[in-house]
Amino acid sequence: MTPLTPLGLVPAPVRRLVRAEWGSLAEAVREGLARRRAAALTVTITAVFLIVACQYVQNQPWGREPIALLGYVQADQPWWGALLRTPLSLFVPAPDLPVWGGLLQIFVVFAICECALGWRRTLVIAYVATLAGTTYARIGVALGPGGPLGLPPETAQVHDTGPSAAVVGLSVYVCWRHRAWLTGALTIASMVVEVHAKPNLAGREHLVAIGAILVVCAVGTWTERRRAARPGRAGPREWLVRAADGLRDPHGYPGPPLLRVLRTARLLRPHAQRPGRAAALPAPRDGGAHECEKPPSQSWTLRRSRLHRAS
Repeated sequence: MTPLTPLGLVPAPVRRLVRAEWGSLAEAVREGLARRRAAALTVTITAVFLIVACQYVQNQPWGREPIALLGYVQADQPWWGALLRTPLSLFVPAPDLPVWGGLLQIFVVFAICECALGWRRTLVIAYVATLAGTTYARIGVALGPGGPLGLPPETAQVHDTGPSAAVVGLSVYVCWRHRAWLTGALTIASMVVEVHAKPNLAGREHLVAIGAILVVCAVGTWTERRRAARPGRAGPREWLVRAADGLRDPHGYPGPPLLRVLRTARLLRPHAQRPGRAAALPAPRDGGAHECEKPPSQSWTLRRSRLHRAS
């Protein structure tokens, strides 16, 4: 008799649902960790360290003023001052929330997103969500308490800090990216319930952050459909490849040194072929293969050394 594993105790319909919901995301996280190992969590570890450091400093008698000067964002501050404080405000714990909750949120969500999306996209989405909430706070105070989007004047004195808006925005974005529709819907529903249960500035900023990220997702969906409808359309990198291929000298070297450096750094190679999108590389002029398809013995470095010896 085959021994039962913990996974075997789960009913088959539940396993299929979990695989359909989180299979793509789990595979992306696994590939990110396998490819970059500990480097895949660089931003996550840095964010956790900054939160701990800011929490320690602001609780010292000498540290509250520097943290307030560099990281506290309020709706009554000048706009340029709030923008300068926004990068650090993401890592300053909110005064009315336990710091360990914020650490757990940012470690889990940032780690998943950094492995699945990359650190650049993770930071961009986090700051888009944070800036959307900060902008809404100013608009809400300006509208006043009369309208549905308005805020009372005392909200302008509330410290608008913490990573909660970024965590919510990243959660929605990564669910859209990997088609975890049920998880994304539950995340949005929980934020709506939070606003009704505890109507404050943080809850409304979470909804605004979700709205901003949904706009980003809508633009991404439109872009994907447009690329799928025009499979032969060359993107920016494909145009650079064509420019590099057209600027070769008679001996077959890449043209100017700048193009040589870009090709070596893999900045001139096109994106990996996506489903429904044909490769946009043009045919070479001499009827041969592209440089990336030639064997190592035909690389431009060896060709240059052979010509140098022949001369």
